[in-house]
Amino acid sequence: MRDMFSVIFVVMIIALAVCSIIAYRSHKINSISVALLTGAFIPPVIGNLIIIRSGEKELSLLGEYIYFIGMDIVMFALLNFAFEYCNINMKRRWVKHIVYLLIIGDIAQFIVNPVTGHAFDNEAIEVDGFPYYRLVPYLGQSLHRILDYGILAAVIIIFLIKTLKTSRFYSERYYAILITMIVAALWQTVYIFSRTPIDRSMMGFGAFGMLVFYFALYYRPMKLLDRMLAGIASEMSESLFFFEANGRCIWANAAGVQLAGIEGEDFEGAPLLLKDRFGEEYQFQEEYISNFVIGTGDDIKYYLLEKHSLWDEKKRLAGSFLSIRDNTDDQQRLKRKMFNSTHDSLTGLYTREYLYERIHEVLSARQSTEYFIIYIDVRNFKIINDIFSNEFGDRALQNIAEWIKSWMSDECVFGRLVGASFGVCIPVEEFEPAVIEEKLSPFVIENGTLGYHILIHLGVYKVVDPDMEVSLMLDRANLALSTIKDEYKTHIAYYNDEIRSKVLWDQHISAQLHSAIAERQLKPYLQPIVDRNGSIVGAEALVRWIHPTDGFLSPGVFIPVFEKNGMIVEVDKYMWRCACEILASWKEKHGDIFISVNISPKDFYFVNVVEEIKKLTAEYGVSPSQLRIEITETVMMTEAEVRMKTLNEFRKMGYIVEMDDFGSGYSSLNMLKDMPVDVLKIDMKFLSKSKDDGKAHIILQNIINLSEDLGIDSLTEGVETESQFKTLNEMGCKLFQGYYFAKPMPLEDFEDKCL
Repeated sequence: MRDMFSVIFVVMIIALAVCSIIAYRSHKINSISVALLTGAFIPPVIGNLIIIRSGEKELSLLGEYIYFIGMDIVMFALLNFAFEYCNINMKRRWVKHIVYLLIIGDIAQFIVNPVTGHAFDNEAIEVDGFPYYRLVPYLGQSLHRILDYGILAAVIIIFLIKTLKTSRFYSERYYAILITMIVAALWQTVYIFSRTPIDRSMMGFGAFGMLVFYFALYYRPMKLLDRMLAGIASEMSESLFFFEANGRCIWANAAGVQLAGIEGEDFEGAPLLLKDRFGEEYQFQEEYISNFVIGTGDDIKYYLLEKHSLWDEKKRLAGSFLSIRDNTDDQQRLKRKMFNSTHDSLTGLYTREYLYERIHEVLSARQSTEYFIIYIDVRNFKIINDIFSNEFGDRALQNIAEWIKSWMSDECVFGRLVGASFGVCIPVEEFEPAVIEEKLSPFVIENGTLGYHILIHLGVYKVVDPDMEVSLMLDRANLALSTIKDEYKTHIAYYNDEIRSKVLWDQHISAQLHSAIAERQLKPYLQPIVDRNGSIVGAEALVRWIHPTDGFLSPGVFIPVFEKNGMIVEVDKYMWRCACEILASWKEKHGDIFISVNISPKDFYFVNVVEEIKKLTAEYGVSPSQLRIEITETVMMTEAEVRMKTLNEFRKMGYIVEMDDFGSGYSSLNMLKDMPVDVLKIDMKFLSKSKDDGKAHIILQNIINLSEDLGIDSLTEGVETESQFKTLNEMGCKLFQGYYFAKPMPLEDFEDKCL
């Protein structure tokens, strides 16, 4: 559409320029005023051409300035032409001069508009996928329209008087110009009222300029003018209907004939045909703007109806016109845009934000109904993507979405939260756990000839306070999942007071961590590490919390909480400092004893571990070899190359790096070949459930041999008996740790008993 009108406007500019040049070179009466008028129409058309071609605000504003100032020039030229063409002899010529001064003043107010901003601005919209800037009129623009319409009305009156007073023989040329002017003015009025993106009325003004040129200089019969005007109106995409004052339809363009189903030229039947098409709501009011929707489903149609009246100078109704625009494409585009903004592109369910909004609406409107908020989660979904591909994962999510839809009624609201998690709001009486358990037990996604069983868990929270934030309700439903995270037969978990108590406990100890560190409630407990002779060579620093009101807190009570919320970093930094303090105090008497400190995987995300530990050892004057760095293999699960670089930095500076819990993870052997570690800590617990002691012995022996071959010292933790110690010693293990030697103990006890 943009290209089509651009071509039309360019053709009009060329045609008007040609007409102006021909008129200027002509020696006929009124040729100068005709040349001025036809040439005056060129700036407004150029301005509109810039507007429809531009996709930028500044360029569109330039087009609008050219357009509006050009319209002032048109009014000036039109008034001048009317006085000359209609042979008006005014004794009070100062009236005309005042009008000219008003036009100059109007041009001046547009010139200062970039500074004052009082006349107009524009706003961005989209037309056929292209950015377009539509006029936003202010006071100055309204004054401009009043002036131009006032001048136009005066010119129309001049031509009307001239038409009525002149002989019938000559009246046709005045009729032609008068009617063309009125049609162009009405067309411009339609544009202003409808605020359609492209000012099609420029075609009317262009046609008017060319018709003035034609009839003023080359007089032709009225029938030709009728055909030209009808042709212009017929080519409009909108359906047009013109009515007399009594409501009788006297003409419709081609689009209107097709829309109403008019046969032949039976225009009088148009009102009834339109009422049959648009239903009882369609009325024959004098003026209105209304939207109509016809049909349903794929056959639905949207129409914008605008009816405007034409009044004479005595405020009498002269007639009216109706424009009908098919807005179906625009409405469908808007609906698609709205759907895409509120629905997940993969599953077609609500997006998280819109789901929150809809749940809030449901709970607010139906407070007498009890609801469950359900958090649906697919366990280990990343593995599905890794094994079968992302495409298979997407298909799995779509199948899960279809399953969710299958047991939802119109009273339910559901959507996709993030990744493989979904949220549901369902009335309590509609929730059938037995049916859901039966369906989820064999939930299998097919991949060709293979089938993969997907484990889906539902966390259920019963709404108590409808005004609670929806995100908090879903968080509570999600918390319930922690009670069945490792279960495969149970798929549904309910949020209860026990879970709530745990949440409150987690909040309770998290809020006190900083004060606990400041008051040194956290204590470093040391567990001895011995060599093959049973001599103590070092210790592992383990944190304990001596709470002023809750008493002794074991690590299992608070460490998982801090690992989850990230506060473990503060605990680890505190323990590193404590270890350095202890080593500094041992420097003179026990300088050969080392302490191992733990580094959590999350430490690497929140602090520069190397710089932090380096700074502490320098501050306390501790040798790097005395402070051993203990990591778990989970540290290497993400960003392995970056982690290896970090560990290598530690080793270059003289720190001993230990890998803890070797054997408890599924990728230990694979990672061991690349990991820069000095000590391998073997966890005997991973063999404790074995019924075959022979196999356990072989595995331990080979791990120790493997570490020896790789140049890595072995340290077995969890040694509880003398027999285990002797056996491991015979296997070649170099270091030992466990309850057989000593439990973790306070610093004072360690110094009394072990040093």
